[in-house]
Amino acid sequence: MPTKKLTFLNTAGQRLAARLDLPPEGAPSAYALFAHCFTCSKNLAAITNISRALTNAGVGVLRFDFTGLGESEGDFADTNFSSNVDDLVEAAAFLAREYAAPQLLVGHSLGGAAVLHAAARLPDVTAVATIGAP
Repeated sequence: MPTKKLTFLNTAGQRLAARLDLPPEGAPSAYALFAHCFTCSKNLAAITNISRALTNAGVGVLRFDFTGLGESEGDFADTNFSSNVDDLVEAAAFLAREYAAPQLLVGHSLGGAAVLHAAARLPDVTAVATIGAP
């Protein structure tokens, strides 16, 4: 699975670290945005495995670290659920500007709750999948 290391800015101007996983052959048929669990990172094995399955099906996947987590800038202590949703909206805007708007949102645990809220602000999203969301 080819992967590009990327960054984009959150609403506070902090750099958020991301990976764009691409299909092994050809251009993506669609794009997905993946939100990790509370205090996890984009590099969690489960996230990488799900991303690989999606890329093998032709879907490009942007996975990123929320503000203050993983390789992203910011102080985690200054974040909350609303800022996580804002990070998702900014990730979707970045993906739309640079590649194409995400049609699928995937979220694990608290990331699942966040994608449910973010979906209302993202008109191009046609599907949402959650894994163990509260």
